[in-house]
Amino acid sequence: MKKEMKAVFLTAFTCLFVFASCQKEQPMGQAGTYKTMKVKTENRELPSSYSATIRGRQDIEIYPQVGGTLQKLCVTEGQRVRKGQTLFIIDQVPYQAALKTAIANVNAAEAAVATARLTYQSKQNLFDQKIISDFDLQQAKNSLLSAQATLAQAEAQRTNAQNSLSYTTVTSPADGVVGTLPYRQGALVGSNIPQPLTVVSDNSQMYVYFSMTENRLLELTREYGSPEKAIENMPDVKLLLSDGTEYGTTGRVETISGVVDRSTGAVSLRAVFDNPNHLLHSGSSGNIIIPVSYKNCVVIPQDATFSLQDKIMVYKVIDGKATSANITVAPTNNGKEYIVLDGLKAGEEIIAEGAGLVREGTPVNAGTQK
Repeated sequence: MKKEMKAVFLTAFTCLFVFASCQKEQPMGQAGTYKTMKVKTENRELPSSYSATIRGRQDIEIYPQVGGTLQKLCVTEGQRVRKGQTLFIIDQVPYQAALKTAIANVNAAEAAVATARLTYQSKQNLFDQKIISDFDLQQAKNSLLSAQATLAQAEAQRTNAQNSLSYTTVTSPADGVVGTLPYRQGALVGSNIPQPLTVVSDNSQMYVYFSMTENRLLELTREYGSPEKAIENMPDVKLLLSDGTEYGTTGRVETISGVVDRSTGAVSLRAVFDNPNHLLHSGSSGNIIIPVSYKNCVVIPQDATFSLQDKIMVYKVIDGKATSANITVAPTNNGKEYIVLDGLKAGEEIIAEGAGLVREGTPVNAGTQK
């Protein structure tokens, strides 16, 4: 009896479930109303953003050419300097003494040359009178040549001493801005110090370095014929600063590296920006914005697409039914629209919204037209 009651209840429950399901199921032949649009061609300019590092046109590390105690700092951090302006003075006393010694050696050598020349001239007269032999004359000539060689060495030492003394005054090799000053007055410095005395950055113009994928470079190369032609045809680029504001002056891409980084699969590019107000600083970061122009292209909203594995799909409306189609889109987009490179033509009708909820072959009643 209990078994019979269970069978009755199970049968009743199954009937109720099937009935409820049938109530919810929409007949396949019934058409839904969907927002559709006619595909048309338009012009678009979309921004491509690339992380960038800002460097001065010249970042010159200043190292001393001679060793000694740092006697005086003639500049401060962040100060603008001109080419040839004094930056540091190293203790000059030992180099002044070395120069005086070198000068004295030159004077002594000059005197020795003068004496040797007189001796040679005297020997020459005696030889002409056949009083001395050719050996004595040649010996006097060799003494003169030796004195002249000693003089040349002394003059070279004097030049080195003069140069060493001049190197105690460290000057700026270019116009620019002084960086940090890690060494203070009294520090012992030399050519082998671990850090430079400072860095002078020429920031009248700034170099902005950024990377582009190898595939994007190949696209540009195919489009224009060569990397050089791609640079010539690239539009002016913009610089987005670290605080999110846009730099007021546009720049130009100057170079593309000929080597692909194996670790990243990217190539390095360099853009140059004028920096008349010195707003840009070497070592800063930002983003390069390159506008990408598309002429007479098919533009559709991203809501009109859905993903199937690694493909982007749309539903075309053909004979009143939804028919899926694979499309190829440009790698650059604005987050709202896709630029369709292949798979759609102007004049075709597609479902404009909620494509992910539609099924293949669903009857479509056109709603609001875009």
